[in-house]
Amino acid sequence: MIRPMRPVVVAANWKMNTTPADAGELARTIASRTRVQGVTRVICPPFVCLAAVRDALAESDPSVGVGAQDVHHMLAGAYTGDISAPMLEGLADWVIVGHSERRRDHDETDERIGQKLVRAVEAGLRPILCVGEQLADRDAGRAVDIADAQLGGCLAGHDPGRLAEAGLVIAYEPVWAIGTGRNALGADAAAMAEAIRATLAGLGWGAAAGEVPVLYGGSVTAANIGEFLAEPSIDGALVGGASLKPDEMAGIVGRAGLTAAARLSAVS
Repeated sequence: MIRPMRPVVVAANWKMNTTPADAGELARTIASRTRVQGVTRVICPPFVCLAAVRDALAESDPSVGVGAQDVHHMLAGAYTGDISAPMLEGLADWVIVGHSERRRDHDETDERIGQKLVRAVEAGLRPILCVGEQLADRDAGRAVDIADAQLGGCLAGHDPGRLAEAGLVIAYEPVWAIGTGRNALGADAAAMAEAIRATLAGLGWGAAAGEVPVLYGGSVTAANIGEFLAEPSIDGALVGGASLKPDEMAGIVGRAGLTAAARLSAVS
């Protein structure tokens, strides 16, 4: 039996950048510059820009997915400033959960992130779950232990079959390589991707663990993406600052297209 080929995914996380006035045009420009066969593209703007990006992509390139940067763990309630999964209906089809900046700035625990996963899946949103270690953990040789603990905490009690059906994507974020000037190596990311799939297998995913896309997310640029996508265990990228620059996105998605074509050729 031929196992399904993992998709190649490039997700743009715009973080707290753009406004409704300029987000649509930026999304259109990026979409037009990144029409590459075989690459799943997703743009994740701020909440206030979701409608503008959705409308712009519906007109220019509906094949580009729209993602939210977070979702609340409750369906409704007295949570001033938060956004629930039902509120995202019609605005997004993807969502990022557990990003390192949410963990750092909002004290999000693995248990809470796991609750967000529940809401995302219930709402039909395709989740991108982020995991990754701090510099002290990397230097202490605890990178795999941290990812293992985060996955175990976030996925505890979840039905692997349901998450697999929902199209779970995992983004490995080495926090120490984000905006610090210290870069991860392709081999580092590949080893972590394999460790992540081994953890999933240990959590009851079985053979499906090998089919979960693992993205790299640590100061990704057009200049360094090739090193990561040269690794067979890496399936794309979660792009931060570079995702606001059409030239950078064109280079990143273009390189991702080479990986997608090579994989297709290998199974043909």
